[in-house]
Amino acid sequence: MNEDATKDPLALGLGSLGAGVGLGSAFMTTAQIALRLLQDQFERVGYYVLTAGFIAAVGIGGGYAWYRSSTLDNVWQRGVIAMLAAVGAVLIGFLAAPMDRFFGVPGMLIWLGLCVAFGVVSARWAINGAGRALP
Repeated sequence: MNEDATKDPLALGLGSLGAGVGLGSAFMTTAQIALRLLQDQFERVGYYVLTAGFIAAVGIGGGYAWYRSSTLDNVWQRGVIAMLAAVGAVLIGFLAAPMDRFFGVPGMLIWLGLCVAFGVVSARWAINGAGRALP
């Protein structure tokens, strides 16, 4: 059977975008959790932790979206998906800050779990859209 016959570019693109956003925002949320736990040492390591989380969110979000959308034929579409995933990962990752204000560290841990779950479900959607069967 021809693999291109079952390829769904929309599911592949949106799944790749969601996977990059979900997994990248998980890194940003993890950095904010670490920042909250190291609150008394903020002046020494605070900005480094937040910068590392930002760089990881952009790199992981964009890189994973680029990787997951590799079966798309158009490189321009892959690039747009990767850039949107990188920006979305930072934006969704920063939503952990209000979670800290209202629900504390347990709320941010729940947000982290939701980000990872969204990334995994979206990655599975992208794999199905690529025309490969999941177990």
